[in-house]
Amino acid sequence: MTQTTRPRRSVLYMPGSNARAQEKAKTLAADGLILDLEDAVAPDVKAEARDIVCANASSGEYGNREIIIRVNGLDTAWGRDDIVAAAKAAPDAILLPKVESAGQVLEMEKIMVEAGAPATTKIWCMMETPLGILRAEEIAASSDRVDCFVMGTSDLVKDLQAQHTPLRLPVLTSLGLCLLAGRAYGLTVLDGVYLDLGDDEGFRGSCVQGLELGFDGKTLIHPKQLAASNEVFGPSAEEVAHARRVITAFAEAESQGKAVVLVDGKLVENLHVEIAKAKVAMADAILANAE
Repeated sequence: MTQTTRPRRSVLYMPGSNARAQEKAKTLAADGLILDLEDAVAPDVKAEARDIVCANASSGEYGNREIIIRVNGLDTAWGRDDIVAAAKAAPDAILLPKVESAGQVLEMEKIMVEAGAPATTKIWCMMETPLGILRAEEIAASSDRVDCFVMGTSDLVKDLQAQHTPLRLPVLTSLGLCLLAGRAYGLTVLDGVYLDLGDDEGFRGSCVQGLELGFDGKTLIHPKQLAASNEVFGPSAEEVAHARRVITAFAEAESQGKAVVLVDGKLVENLHVEIAKAKVAMADAILANAE
């Protein structure tokens, strides 16, 4: 499993039963869309939402946006049918909620394969329970289809009997464990949602904290959050320009038999070059995605 260079700065949840919202999403500046059959859909319209979501996922009308279907859990009345239908729709990924073991992942993968899911349809895992967090490494290593961890911080705070705080101290251990497991197995790791839509400053602060912790992007609940998430998790023009200078200067130093070089007054060695190359690759991928 290798970490993708596909931009995942902003991944927006879309209610599975809201056809109008999913139509509007075709024009939104989101890197990815999670078409949600779980929390966002009432029990009496689950089947109807499944039909809407799968038709949209297979339509090819979302451009370069990554399409993910969040199914209901395997322990529900809808989970298996969701997975079968989603597998046939062939989205970029299927997101399984409340993952707590490798066995759950393998069970879903078996259903996907039997339903004809292409190899390109990956498995994303919601990490949102104490047991799931404690088994993060097992889950990350469970299958080559596992491509991304999505933090479910709302459920996690509830299960921990903790509180939502600006610095998120109650969940830092959980976030860190998932980041460690994700990085160890080459996964993308996405930060959880920010619920207060009236607090723009708080949302941006949460994005900055997520970037500093190491997340690749953030899951969102409203289009108004897209711009800030894209800006914070995407490299700035200045950062990309600096990265290119680092790459060029180090290559020149290497040609002269040197292992270090000064760039803008700072010491640069091989690890900084790897970071710089990743930043440039992401900037190029974002540009390509926008075309």
